Amino acid sequence: MIALLQRVGRASVAIDGAVVGAIDRGILVFVGVQRRDGEAQAQRLAERVLGYRVFADEQGRMNRSVADIGGGVLLVPQFTLAADTSTGMRASFSSAAPPEEGRRLFDRMVDEVRSRCTTVATGAFGADMQVALVNDGPVTFWLQAD
Repeated sequence: MIALLQRVGRASVAIDGAVVGAIDRGILVFVGVQRRDGEAQAQRLAERVLGYRVFADEQGRMNRSVADIGGGVLLVPQFTLAADTSTGMRASFSSAAPPEEGRRLFDRMVDEVRSRCTTVATGAFGADMQVALVNDGPVTFWLQAD
């Protein structure tokens, strides 16, 4: 599984003009599921997302996680993260999980994050979403759980 994590001042996701999820200070996480992924990857990626140190401590070093600061987490499914872009001018999605499996593992990751964090919002799997964010830094990391 893949997570593109961004430290944000605020972020929201809308579907058909209606906001379905929003957070203030915290992390926006785009989540991609690959064919070879399973329960273990969903759990490990949730742990990494919640524990990854992207917020400053008193010395200005990135030594605090979203859990440490009590920030929000906005999880947005994004199957295009699993694309193979190594050749040609058009992405191949053969490495992405089938939709049913992708939804199941995204939901599993959401459940895992919700069990450990109080402020969690999500986008909707398979929907055409509009994501708005204020990237703080900018700080963006690519995380994987193999």
